[in-house]
Amino acid sequence: MQKKLNIKKGDTVQVISGEDVGKKGRVLEIIRKTDRAIVEGVNIIKKHTKPNTEHPNGGIVEKEAPIHISNLMLVDPKTGKATRVGRRLNEDGKLVRYSKKSGEEIK
Repeated sequence: MQKKLNIKKGDTVQVISGEDVGKKGRVLEIIRKTDRAIVEGVNIIKKHTKPNTEHPNGGIVEKEAPIHISNLMLVDPKTGKATRVGRRLNEDGKLVRYSKKSGEEIK
């Protein structure tokens, strides 16, 4: 069984440690095998590429590299600040994520 992650694809997160500390972005992809996430506009690397159909001249391409999820914190939808995430049952009996800062349910 895979462990539960507090962050999902499409969430807005804030970087809490590392080179890009303080930056916010949307999660584009989760890599469960290595507990990493690719976040829009965070952890940008320069990759040297050969000419191909996508880049006919080749050259240096800037792209997002994966960042460990322990360095990310979910942004509270109500306050816009980083928050811890909890889980609780809602009215329908489903397990949902909620913000520990505001108590707001996270969609």
